[in-house]
Amino acid sequence: MPESQTEHRAGFVNLIGNPNVGKSTLMNQLVGEKLSIITAKAQTTRHRIKGIVDGDHYQIIYSDLPGILTPSYKMQEMMMKFVTLSLQDADVILYLVECGETRYDAEIMEHLQKINIPIILVINKIDKCTAEQVAEAEAFWKNILPKAESVLISALQSKNIDQLIAKITEKLPVHEPYFPKDQLTDRPMRFFVSEIIREKILLNYKKEIPYSVEVVVDEYKETEGLVRIMATLYVERDTQKSIIIGKGGQAIKKLGTEARLAIEEFIGEHVFLDLSVKVLKDWRNNENIINRFGYGFTER
Repeated sequence: MPESQTEHRAGFVNLIGNPNVGKSTLMNQLVGEKLSIITAKAQTTRHRIKGIVDGDHYQIIYSDLPGILTPSYKMQEMMMKFVTLSLQDADVILYLVECGETRYDAEIMEHLQKINIPIILVINKIDKCTAEQVAEAEAFWKNILPKAESVLISALQSKNIDQLIAKITEKLPVHEPYFPKDQLTDRPMRFFVSEIIREKILLNYKKEIPYSVEVVVDEYKETEGLVRIMATLYVERDTQKSIIIGKGGQAIKKLGTEARLAIEEFIGEHVFLDLSVKVLKDWRNNENIINRFGYGFTER
């Protein structure tokens, strides 16, 4: 933001794109904190996660959304509602693609081509492409989204992130702050604890197991020198429960240790973490349970 700018700008900036194009990595770069979990597996981001960035004359509210996919079960349908909503309630849309990628959802693209919301085409992972490949990628996507302005970045290497932030800021509407200036996110600490545990599940278990698990933090209690956390891991079948626990409880013990250390790093406090596992049959196709887990329709 230029020093001469005196009007305060504020707005909602929504990140959309296919799975694994680097949305969560970019979100964490833009916010400066690890708010979104990052793994090499698809569907890592399930919820709409907001991060708030403040300057003297601006406030940017970023939303990291689930990757665009064709739903296979009810929970994924609810996740895609977040994406559809993001096309309507944003002040700026960041459409993130990976250099060399040509895949897109026709319905989402049709919406993007019609709306009057400013769109920034963000081409990521340029560090993995030649200059010729980057130019080809930019030409391909500009043909599909001619109204969009493009920025070429490497989220992992922090390349051109400042340029992107400047582009976002200049497109924000003049508006007072939506949140207190010292607020980092609209999500409670319990949410981030559950996301950290889920990240470790994604990293420690294979195949369908991570996608069948939902983490609920039942207790988050701060005492002098220690934060006590009790969390339940809900799975769909008894066999999944056995895999999560592992032989002699070794798998869940390893999971608990890794999650506890990551939570301690995130909150800066010593943590006692207690994990339990319960079976909630076919929960991903039960709309009432999905809503209870926080996947229902939400406003800005």
